[in-house]
Amino acid sequence: MRIDLNCDVGESFGRYQLGDDEGVLRHVTSANVACGLHAGDPSVMRRTVRLAARLGVAVGAHPGFPDLVGFGRREIQAAPGEIEDLVLYQIAALAGMVAAEGGRLRHVKPHGALYNMASRDRTLAAAVARAVAAADPRLTLVGLSGGCLLDAGLAAGLEVASEAFADRAYEATGALRSRTRSGAVVHDPAVVVDRVVQMIRSGVVTAATGEAVPVRADTVCIHGDTPGAAALAAAVRSGLEAAGVQVAALRTAEA
Repeated sequence: MRIDLNCDVGESFGRYQLGDDEGVLRHVTSANVACGLHAGDPSVMRRTVRLAARLGVAVGAHPGFPDLVGFGRREIQAAPGEIEDLVLYQIAALAGMVAAEGGRLRHVKPHGALYNMASRDRTLAAAVARAVAAADPRLTLVGLSGGCLLDAGLAAGLEVASEAFADRAYEATGALRSRTRSGAVVHDPAVVVDRVVQMIRSGVVTAATGEAVPVRADTVCIHGDTPGAAALAAAVRSGLEAAGVQVAALRTAEA
């Protein structure tokens, strides 16, 4: 068994520091770098790309809504063409940073409200997939297990990766529990490790209401802004390796 561990990073902005990027990146295999609209700024983006390269972590773009105040977690309604352009703009910006550092962007994972909306809205998912394919058809599109984004990526000719979440609670529908509800974030490292091993070995996760929810995990996310994220990432990686699971970056299409 093989699994990718990803984390959302590069979310600091100007003088405001968010998360322990270096601590987390020491334990994951893929980095989703904020592209400057929901979080991050040009200097943070380039610094994060350099850090990931130094630590041997694959770099992906993490485009979101232009909503610094709401951290990209508030839904914004826009026409599909606007969404496509918004996502393409952010991918291109980060791809330029990665190229300047001698690397290549490997994947795209939408952030926050954009991710959740694209998981359930086929029109929005198609717009995101078109943007990714236009930026670079070799990119892997990461989406929620069972969500619309994976189907849209395949339809656009992209490699896709089905994502599960280590530190987020699930509803019985397979959707992530809203952060406005209690218990949306799972903090206990032992519980998180057991959940991740269960998802990979059995293909199910236990919902917040007790149901067994089918889940396919090509990659598992640990949120960089979760308190104690570095320790959590270390625990998850150790738990997976102890369970005989190989932790490695996604296999991506080559030129």
